[in-house]
Amino acid sequence: MDLNIVWFGILGILLAGYAILDGLDLGVGILHLSVKEDTERRLLMNSIGPLWDGNEVWLVTFGGALFATMPHAYATAFSGFYLAFMLLLCALIFRAVSMEFRSKSENKMWRKAWDFSFFGASALATFLFGVAVGNSIQGMPIGADKEFAGTFFGLLKPYPLLVGALAVALFAMHGSIYLYLKTSGELQVKIKNWMWKTFGIFMSLYVLTTIVTLIKLPAVTRNFETMPIAWVAVVLNILAIANIPRAIYKEKPIYAFFSSSATIAALVFLFGMALFPNLIVSSINPEYSITIYNAASSQKTLGIALTIAIIGMPIVLTYTAIVYWVFRGKVELGKFSY
Repeated sequence: MDLNIVWFGILGILLAGYAILDGLDLGVGILHLSVKEDTERRLLMNSIGPLWDGNEVWLVTFGGALFATMPHAYATAFSGFYLAFMLLLCALIFRAVSMEFRSKSENKMWRKAWDFSFFGASALATFLFGVAVGNSIQGMPIGADKEFAGTFFGLLKPYPLLVGALAVALFAMHGSIYLYLKTSGELQVKIKNWMWKTFGIFMSLYVLTTIVTLIKLPAVTRNFETMPIAWVAVVLNILAIANIPRAIYKEKPIYAFFSSSATIAALVFLFGMALFPNLIVSSINPEYSITIYNAASSQKTLGIALTIAIIGMPIVLTYTAIVYWVFRGKVELGKFSY
């Protein structure tokens, strides 16, 4: 058993889990300013209130797993994306602070300020995630010493910015479908329009990003030649996307949500296929790329970490399932609501 490949797969599962779960939180934040009334904004916040911190466990677990199993990739990524990661950290902090502080005063200006903070932090975090993905696929200036040799603004090239916009559209669509499941009445009617609009924007950016990727970065398909079974994921991705508007039209939002989640999972898989066996592609020289082999810890460390993962991941999955089961149903405002 190749432990390096196993851990590449586990990291992909953790990333997909985070994107699906916290993606809906970030999507709700992106859509937050689409409603004007205070009660409706509180409902949006409370739809994710019991869930958002648990969803971030997946990101923490991903970071810890990357540090333990692929330390060279972890070090290179943090040196290359240092300022971006600091901005991301601030965005995630302000998202949480906005939710906690908004309800501390009934002053309109106070609440409006935190509303904009909640929206801005959610949109910025999502955008930065997309930019990071775009740079990983396009390649970064990594030298022979595994050190980042570029600048922060050098990361803001057209292709990563396009992927960042796609990420914002994807999470906004995912969040709107989730909100439709959690709301009722007039607010739910509004959100149904959001689902159609966000799907249209996502679909446009998805097609554009796919075309640009295939034209500008043809190397992303190289692994499909040696592993043709991977084309199944492409087909499933297309079917999942196609089922979203079908499910919305037939008023089966739970199917739309599962299709949206499957779309995110498939996109993470395709991202992994575009990289494998690389973790970070070097734009200076392909030989300088950070791979699952030259970035990995020792085989003994990978084996110990795998044992921990086998024990720990079911706990994380069980916790997540319990939380979503306990807080199922329509969101309501109560004494301790945001």
